[in-house]
Amino acid sequence: MPDHAISPTRAEDYPEWYQQVIRAADLAEQSPVRGCMVIKPHGYAIWEHMQAILDRMFKETGHQNAYFPLFIPLSYLEKEAQHVEGFAKECAVVTHHRLELNAEGKLIPTGKLEEPLVVRPTSETIIGAMYAKWIQSWRDLPVLINQWANVVRWEMRPRLFLRTAEFLWQEGHTAHATREEAIEETLRMLEVYATFAERDLAMPVIKGPKPAQERFPGAVDTYSIEAMMQDGKALQAGTSHFLGQNFAKAQEMKFSSVSGAEEYCWTTSWGVSTRLIGAVIMTHADDDGLVLPPRIAPTHVMILPIHRSEEERTAVLECCRKLEADLLASRFADAPIRVRIDTRDIRGGDKVWQHIKQGVPLRVEIGPRDLVSGSVSVSRRDQPPKQRASMSLAEFVQTAPKLLEELQNGLLEKARAFRETHSVRLATIESVLDFFGPAEGQGVQGGFAHVHLADDPAVAAILEPHKLSVRCIPLEGDDEPGICVVTGLPTVRRSVVARSY
Repeated sequence: MPDHAISPTRAEDYPEWYQQVIRAADLAEQSPVRGCMVIKPHGYAIWEHMQAILDRMFKETGHQNAYFPLFIPLSYLEKEAQHVEGFAKECAVVTHHRLELNAEGKLIPTGKLEEPLVVRPTSETIIGAMYAKWIQSWRDLPVLINQWANVVRWEMRPRLFLRTAEFLWQEGHTAHATREEAIEETLRMLEVYATFAERDLAMPVIKGPKPAQERFPGAVDTYSIEAMMQDGKALQAGTSHFLGQNFAKAQEMKFSSVSGAEEYCWTTSWGVSTRLIGAVIMTHADDDGLVLPPRIAPTHVMILPIHRSEEERTAVLECCRKLEADLLASRFADAPIRVRIDTRDIRGGDKVWQHIKQGVPLRVEIGPRDLVSGSVSVSRRDQPPKQRASMSLAEFVQTAPKLLEELQNGLLEKARAFRETHSVRLATIESVLDFFGPAEGQGVQGGFAHVHLADDPAVAAILEPHKLSVRCIPLEGDDEPGICVVTGLPTVRRSVVARSY
């Protein structure tokens, strides 16, 4: 068996492997506050690149950024019964506004608030209250706003990036004059997420509506993008919600139509979070650490100078800086190539393995011999650690964008092939349960089962004891109508069944 940087390997203990990849890549760690994480610089740099790409995509589709309060009056949540019921068990609540020292010298909360404040689990209600003030006429519509923020959902079983009590995200909230416009917006933003996932994260996704039981609390329809992780489980990577007029009625969000009639707005909301970093880890990382798609990598090319003497160091660093300047003048994905020189005074092998574990797409080593030959040694993160290619400095500068594109596309193709290999089309509920095996212990399997299933509580009653759920009903792909394998009801197309995070 070959040695690997990460122990245990994926095959030995997938959940622990995931935690060890995060540690080895120096992405994040647990904080002193239970359920909350500290996102370290390398992990946050990945989020910043995701954020920058998405922010540009949002603005290209006509959206603007704004910011709304972290605290939401309890009465606002109570106005939308289904919404508050869906989040009630996850809410953190502020009840006091002052601390005082008691006789024992300990701080105790005093100054009870007249109305408790909920720490933002999501912002439909507070944003709806503001939209109700801003919108008077059909001329004020549509309102297309996005917010970059943090939210709190009291998570009992936290896991870094996947489920934490506090996490970072964006939430889009829009208001429209007609149902048709709101549905169009919902699907437009679903497409933005799908494009981002596949083009930038190299993560193939299936997009489609969720069954009723999986909808966002208070939504008429919820659409998601679903990705398969390397253990075969599904991960919901983004959601877009058509809210109908439910929140508009709760918040008195009305407008005067062209005809002069008073009508309620039609609204949407949509969001993705730092969970996407977990998705990238579980889609691409291997037993040596993180593997980053170049489009979101903080560093595209890491230059590693090799020298023994001060004289060699001076000459090698001069060459490294010239290469850095040439690469910065090159472009990949409509931006300058991101390049760094690792000049730290530590062992060369330690440097190499750190950058492997952190998922840097390309490593370039330059030593005294390379200066003589005018060449560099290039390693790709999607190839074995010891595999290298030698090429001239000029050739590398010219081919670096192509190498990054090859790496990006290769990761998507590899993930897509993995998903196809672990997907089946099944015709009976018995074959579905056999395919996935028991819910726990030996024989547990992952994958996607494409099955004819109705949007009916009877389906969930069969699947839930086996920790299975309908992830979505794909919007795309060739498929035929059929009969639900549980209820016998007619279905338009197959649903995707999986175990999920």
